[in-house]
Amino acid sequence: MRPPHRPDPFEPDPPDDDPDGDDPFEHGPSGGARFAEPAPLEIGHGPPRATVIDPSSVAAPSLTRDAPLVPVDSAASRALMAVIAILTFLAALSAGAAEIVAANSAAWRASVAREATIQIRPRPQVDVEALVAEAAALARATPGVGDAEPYSAERSAQLLEPWLGAGLDLGELPVPRLVVVRLEPGAEPDFSALRAALAGIPGASLDDHGQWIARLSAMANTVVAIGVALVVLVLAAAGLAVAFATRGAMAGNRDIVEVLHYVGADDAFIAREFQNRFLRMGLKGGAVGGGLAVALFALFGWLSERWRASPAGDQIEALFGGFEVGWRGAAVIVVIALCVSGVTALVSGVSVRRILAGDSE
Repeated sequence: MRPPHRPDPFEPDPPDDDPDGDDPFEHGPSGGARFAEPAPLEIGHGPPRATVIDPSSVAAPSLTRDAPLVPVDSAASRALMAVIAILTFLAALSAGAAEIVAANSAAWRASVAREATIQIRPRPQVDVEALVAEAAALARATPGVGDAEPYSAERSAQLLEPWLGAGLDLGELPVPRLVVVRLEPGAEPDFSALRAALAGIPGASLDDHGQWIARLSAMANTVVAIGVALVVLVLAAAGLAVAFATRGAMAGNRDIVEVLHYVGADDAFIAREFQNRFLRMGLKGGAVGGGLAVALFALFGWLSERWRASPAGDQIEALFGGFEVGWRGAAVIVVIALCVSGVTALVSGVSVRRILAGDSE
C-alpha cells in the first residue's frame, strides 16, 4: 500500500497571483525557501515625542486640601438656606405677634384695673342727678380712690354712638348714668365696702371690671399659646427639612466619606464636619429671616405712627394696639433665630450618625 503524500515543508510553493509580495516566504537563488525580512513596525520606533495634555480635559479632584467636606455654595445648600430663612421669618412673625398681643393686653388690663364704674339706672320720679352726685361722694370717700368723675347725660349718650349711630334722640331711652372711679397708683381699695354703701342708692351698681380683665387675660394667653405652637411647628418643619438635606448631602459625598474612613477618620469627625456646615447655614438663614421680620414690624410701626391721627388709625390702635415689638420682642426674634440654627445643627449631626451607623452594620 502506497503511503499518503506528505508535503515537504522546505518544498517551494507554486507561484500565486499575489503581485504585492505579501508572502512571508522568499525564494532564494537555489530555489530554497527562506523567511522574508519583516518590515519595521512603526510603533515604538523613532525618537520619543512629548505629548501635551490640556489641563481643562482632566477632571479636578472632588476633595482638595482646603475644600469643605459639605459644599455650601451648591444649589441644594442655597435652597436649604432659603427654606431656613423662610421658616425663621414665619416663626419670628408668630412670636412677634404673640409678644405684641401680650404686651397690649397687659397694658389694657393695667388700664382697666385702675378704674371702676358706678352705673345708675334712671327710674321714674327719681332725681338722677342727685343720685349721681351721692354715688360720686361715696366713691371719693373710699380709701384708695383718687377721683370719681360723673358723666353727664350727653357724654353717656356719646358712648353709645359706635353701636347706635350719631344724631339719635336718646332722651326717651333709659340711658344709664355713669360715674368713673379712678384708683390711686398701687392702691387696692375695698370694693365690698363701696358696694355695701351703694346699696342704699336706688338703681346703683359697681363694676370693678373683673370680668373684662379675665376675658382679656384669657384672650392674651390663647394668642400666646397659639404663637408658641406655631413656633414649635416651624422648628419641627426646619428639622425635617434639614434631615432630608443631610441625607442628600451624604448621598452626594459618599465617595468622600469612604475616603475619610480609609484614612482613619471616625464617624464623630464626619458628623462634626456636617454639623458645623449646617450650623453655619442655619445661622445665615436665621439671620436673614429674623432681620426681615424685624424690618416688617418696623414698617408696621411706622405706618401706625402715620395713621395714628386718622380715624382708621385710631380704630386700628384701639383693636390691635401699637405694632412695636420693643426690646423684648427683638430678643425673642433673636432667640428664635438661634433656636432654628441649633435645631439645624443638632438634626444634621444626629442624621449623619444614624446614616453612618446604618452603613457600618
